[in-house]
Amino acid sequence: MVSRVARALALILPALFTFLSGSARAQNSSLDALLDSLGDAHQVRQVAISPDGQRVAWVEAGGTSPHGIFVCTLASPESTRRRITAGSVDEASDEHMIAWSPDSRQLAFLSNAQAADQLQLYVAKVAGGEARKLTDLKGSLDAPAWSPDGRMLALLFTENGPRKPGPLEPMPLPSGVIGGKIYEQRLTTVDLATGRVRQVSPADMYVYEYDWSPDGRQFAVTAAHGVGDANWWTAQIYTIQANSGEVKSLYKPAGEVAGVRWGPDGTSIAFIGGLMSDEGSVGGAVFLIPAAGGAVRNLTPGLKASVSSLVWRPGGTEIVLMESLDGASGIASVDVRSDKVTQLWSGPETLSLGWWNFGLSVASDGNTCAVLRESYSTPPEVWAGNIGAWKPITGLHRTTRPDFGKAESIHWQNDGLNVQGWLSYPQDYDPSKRYPMVVEVHGGPSAMARPVWPTTFFDFTVLTHYGYFVLRPNPRGSFGQGEAFTRGNVKDFGYGDLRDILAGVDYAVKHFPVDNNRVGIGGWSYGGYMAMWAVTQTQRFHAAVAGAGIANLQSYYGENDIDQWLIPFFGASVYDDPAVYARSSPMTFIKNVKTPVLTLVGDRDGECPTPQSFEFWHALETLGVENQFVVYPNEGHLIYDSAYRRDIMQRTLEWYDQHLK
Repeated sequence: MVSRVARALALILPALFTFLSGSARAQNSSLDALLDSLGDAHQVRQVAISPDGQRVAWVEAGGTSPHGIFVCTLASPESTRRRITAGSVDEASDEHMIAWSPDSRQLAFLSNAQAADQLQLYVAKVAGGEARKLTDLKGSLDAPAWSPDGRMLALLFTENGPRKPGPLEPMPLPSGVIGGKIYEQRLTTVDLATGRVRQVSPADMYVYEYDWSPDGRQFAVTAAHGVGDANWWTAQIYTIQANSGEVKSLYKPAGEVAGVRWGPDGTSIAFIGGLMSDEGSVGGAVFLIPAAGGAVRNLTPGLKASVSSLVWRPGGTEIVLMESLDGASGIASVDVRSDKVTQLWSGPETLSLGWWNFGLSVASDGNTCAVLRESYSTPPEVWAGNIGAWKPITGLHRTTRPDFGKAESIHWQNDGLNVQGWLSYPQDYDPSKRYPMVVEVHGGPSAMARPVWPTTFFDFTVLTHYGYFVLRPNPRGSFGQGEAFTRGNVKDFGYGDLRDILAGVDYAVKHFPVDNNRVGIGGWSYGGYMAMWAVTQTQRFHAAVAGAGIANLQSYYGENDIDQWLIPFFGASVYDDPAVYARSSPMTFIKNVKTPVLTLVGDRDGECPTPQSFEFWHALETLGVENQFVVYPNEGHLIYDSAYRRDIMQRTLEWYDQHLK
């Protein structure tokens, strides 16, 4: 397989490089300008409010510039804004992962100020002065957090790791003996007084998340033995003694767990549980377990939302919940004594603490908080204040205006379900005209199309600038309508979810000036799979773009780096029930394809490996179906290189223009 991939890459990559040099075809100057504008926008990677609720810190990046940490007071955000750095204010250091000290006087953060290829842990006084370097480690560092007494910091450390951890990152090229050394991400503590660094968790355990106990003597963690990328779906909740490293298994779930949070009185631990298809993409119900072990209780049974993060309020009787709610965002609270859920705020926007971190940063009072707010029409800015009564902290995009069409939430019925989606209009919309429409299916499937400001990576909002409607459905399997809805495609992958999408197309064609003969489909990851699947099941779509898709679930099981995600969705491994995988594989029905397909993938993708796209491309070539296939070198599941991102959007626009206009 590897040799065939290598030979095919040798044929495809020269054409890609020729294109990037500008000799293959002229670039679309209008699209270039639009992507330049989006790429130059300021991005906020993290937001954190001080425990006393007086200050906000955030991590800011602009276009290709390095990250910078900024802090200000809530009372006077503009006049008190200043940068905190381990280097000179004129230097371009990569600095992020901020954590406030319990007394709100210091910030811990990661910085590469000393060596460009290695982050270290630093602490800086907010009032001013030089940052102090605490570590001299080699490997990946992540997620620093202070002990309750402020004397220690914990972090996640992968010693001598050969790459940045995470399944979205480019995988190492295979060579030599496969399946050798495992690099575990370990819970590590740093003593601020002595500088002593100690790896607390066992050497054979990969720790994904952790939380200090209120007395600072223990940690609650989600962790698993074995390879980290693959085993997040089998993680358990453990407690680990801070001094001895003694590990106790607290809960072995039937599904996935995330967001462990120790209660203020130390007697219980809250967490999120549910069906989740990607590490970091969190959604589910809220559960409570005694810290000493015992019965687990669901605090939110029947909740028609997916909880993405949680924060305890003082007193330990109430938890604040961030919700993925009907395609948008909500904030609620749950009383742990009565299980009563109270809605505190909801709105047609996205609240987060940065990319994929859909949560709130809440001060010690349990109400003052900071958050990043954005929507299809408003770029991201930091806001802070009481829940639902926030005031702007940053003004990074005061002069930015949308250069694309408006969007609205729509609903339709299918198979007895109420399905939600977002419909974006063509920018220069004229109701007397009829327009082409492209369906963009989100990744996941356990995720949600939500109202966000567009980015430069495979974002179909850009198409509205060129006269397209864009439909972003949230079919069964998505977050936003509760756990039963999220489980809607278990052992039915591709069937009910495609029916929901087709019903959404029908609704759009009936109620909006959409030309039924000019409808396309596209997506990345699960969305790429759905594009491949859709063209084998229906002739409804007249063009498709499949980014990082899955063509053959039977071969995929043995090729990908995260195979454990499949078992909750298909009920068994491919070796125990190959038929259930074949039933949902596009290759099983490949001879039905008549739709022109553009296929895109990174050559080091571990989540949806390159051979899946090769298998699909080879079949289309053999069957004489119009297609184009592009592989992007040295890229993983996410494409980072700005030139490749631009190429993806240019090819996507031209593909749809060619077949839908």
